[in-house]
Amino acid sequence: MTATTASADHHQASAGEATDTGVPGPEQDPNIWLEEARSPEALDWVEAENERTIAALTQDPRFEQLKSEALAILDSEDRIPYVSFRPDGLYNFWQDKENPRGLVRRTTLESYRTDNPDWEIVLDVDKLAAEEGREWVYKGSTCLPPDLRYCMIALSDGGKDATILREFDMETKSFVEGGFELEETQGNIQWIDEDTMLVTRNFSDELMTESEYPYTTRVWKRGQSIDEAQEIFRGEKTDVWSGASLLRDSKAVVHARTAFRSVSFHETEYYVEKDGEWLRLDIPLKASPFGIVDGHLLYSTDVDWEVEGQTFPADSLIAVDLEEWKADPNGAAKTLVWAPQEGQTRRGGAITARSLFVNMLDNVVGKVVRFDFEDGEWQQSTVDLPDNATVGIQTSSNETDELMFTVTDFLNPTTLYYSDGGTPVAIKQSPSRFKKAGMDVEQYEATSKDGTKIPYFIVKPEGMAMDGTTATLLTGYGGFQVPSLPAYLATTGKMWLERGGAYVLGNMRGGGEFGPNWHQSAIRENKQRTWDDFIAIADDLVARGFTSPEHLGIQGGSQGGLLVGTAFTQRPDLFNAAIVQIPLFDMLRYHLIGRGASWIGEYGDPRIPEQRAWIEGYSPYQKIVEGVDYPSPFLWASTADDRTHPAHARKGAAKLKALGQPYYYYEETTGGHSGGVDNEQRAQLQALQYIYLMQRLMDDSSGD
Repeated sequence: MTATTASADHHQASAGEATDTGVPGPEQDPNIWLEEARSPEALDWVEAENERTIAALTQDPRFEQLKSEALAILDSEDRIPYVSFRPDGLYNFWQDKENPRGLVRRTTLESYRTDNPDWEIVLDVDKLAAEEGREWVYKGSTCLPPDLRYCMIALSDGGKDATILREFDMETKSFVEGGFELEETQGNIQWIDEDTMLVTRNFSDELMTESEYPYTTRVWKRGQSIDEAQEIFRGEKTDVWSGASLLRDSKAVVHARTAFRSVSFHETEYYVEKDGEWLRLDIPLKASPFGIVDGHLLYSTDVDWEVEGQTFPADSLIAVDLEEWKADPNGAAKTLVWAPQEGQTRRGGAITARSLFVNMLDNVVGKVVRFDFEDGEWQQSTVDLPDNATVGIQTSSNETDELMFTVTDFLNPTTLYYSDGGTPVAIKQSPSRFKKAGMDVEQYEATSKDGTKIPYFIVKPEGMAMDGTTATLLTGYGGFQVPSLPAYLATTGKMWLERGGAYVLGNMRGGGEFGPNWHQSAIRENKQRTWDDFIAIADDLVARGFTSPEHLGIQGGSQGGLLVGTAFTQRPDLFNAAIVQIPLFDMLRYHLIGRGASWIGEYGDPRIPEQRAWIEGYSPYQKIVEGVDYPSPFLWASTADDRTHPAHARKGAAKLKALGQPYYYYEETTGGHSGGVDNEQRAQLQALQYIYLMQRLMDDSSGD
């Protein structure tokens, strides 16, 4: 069982605080028509833009070679087939040339540990899509514990977040005739028993929040229509997302019904059903249940939490005796399990049959710590894994103490370790995908505008001339408490580093590299700090002689796309290439586009004049103006992306076009928020981007 919070993190300001004053409408914005994702006019525009970009970039003689290199890596049969533990075996989802939509398959641990495991196909998504004439993309399954035989399979039409759910029998390897089935929408389910589940879905437009997520939960019994299911919990329409769930332990025992109201992206109210009523838990809005371990319920907190004179610091883990909690949820005594030291933070964890395993970052270096309640105290020990690497918990079993861990860095392929509770042993390793000989990894710090030191990594040719001539690609994220960590650069290494380029990963404020305070110091009214940090890294790269503006490019997706958009509009002189992937871009209307309202807790609400002023200071769409030379950005998106709507990238390209500025635009018609749905699409998209970077940063004629 993965140890995560019980909710999705999302929100906007309450409707009573907001007005529509200052939000651009059709009179101020001639490109609003591009916000209709699938209107004929918008799709015609996309087709014309795609034709132009493909013609410009695929005629480069290097394109086919680059695409071939990417596809060989993505389709490679010798890559690690990552798995999950289930009672009937190890499950894997696999895509390759013969199975572009993928296979759900299983094997035994004994077979998995061999070089050529014997796989049994459970679900062939390509076959299903062909039979039903749909663009099915597999989005995972939710199964009934403890046997995990009956599952609700999630299928997306074209890759969007919204899915249909169908009941599937893992034993017979078939969909259950007349079984549970839910039509396409957002939300989730949780099994109560074989004939009952909790359903938190968008039952109707009236039962969606302004962020287009559900806020009601029903108990659905087999044989009922979903309309007949009894509602048991209701949040508010102004919530980001709300719903009810079950508090289960690792043995699948249900101890309580719980519920949550995400009142903002980063703030959640939690409830427990007590004596037939919903009792709100007396915990901070930025604290949440973490899981059940050794007879205790654990909480995590992103803020300092004061309880009866004791302060639990932000990012700590706190325990209450489970039986005491069930008797008095707000009165049970709380004890500290773990608190971070300077430079430390948690990044997820897993609960096995007997222990809690927590993934830690210590000055951006990974480790895993094990926690057990023994002799009346919480004991912790560090799992024996390699140092100075990015370490992750890949999967775990809640029936046993089995886990698998990944260990990786920029230049060394991922190694997979297995443990049954003892010392982990390496069982698989990805092959090398590029020549790492002659490459260095170094870490530096840049000084941001307010004096804060911002770390970054650079991967570069050994002995690189410090004369500013090296083509350098800078990337990062810087939002939502998500850390950017060293990971093996398989395609980047092959397609960019081997050709003499350098790669830089920034650790800006707003991310999660140093815990919740690192994130919270750069949100809402302080979001400009993230952009300042990124620009400071770019300035530092130039000052040290690693590169120069002529040879420096930037790349980022989603929040990272907003990061790139702010960088090239605030400092167009500093970059010669900018890849803006599936971005947020029009921040004065983002709350009206797709599910943008869910992120108001991160950025602020443009309908509120004071908050609009924060956002207007950096919104890239509004910052594209006449009389400025921008670095010919490459914007791309996905028509099927129902999370970060393609309108953001479309409108950015349309405004550049109207001003006569050079740019590239490309849009996948399927693929959702992550881009292509199969490896062929992914390889083409990567090749298009690297051709663009080479032309802009490596070729002598890269200038406009």
